[in-house]
Amino acid sequence: MANHKSALKRIRSSEKNRLRNRYQHKTTRNAVKKLRDLTNKDEAEKLFPSVVSMIDKLAKNNIIHANKAANLKSNLSKHVASL
Repeated sequence: MANHKSALKRIRSSEKNRLRNRYQHKTTRNAVKKLRDLTNKDEAEKLFPSVVSMIDKLAKNNIIHANKAANLKSNLSKHVASL
């Protein structure tokens, strides 16, 4: 167990951050899956910018790696273009 007040605070804040990161990551993964399942090009083109924005926010906050974000966006744009 932590012995210092700052360590206790760090434990509290890191748990809060972990839960927030988990929520954002899971929400983005679900949005990506939803976009991949779409077969209508118009719906996919409407959803695409918001999904890309979510992916960019994850990369900016170091929840996912920048290269992973780029790969996801590239593959999703190919999918939307192929519809």
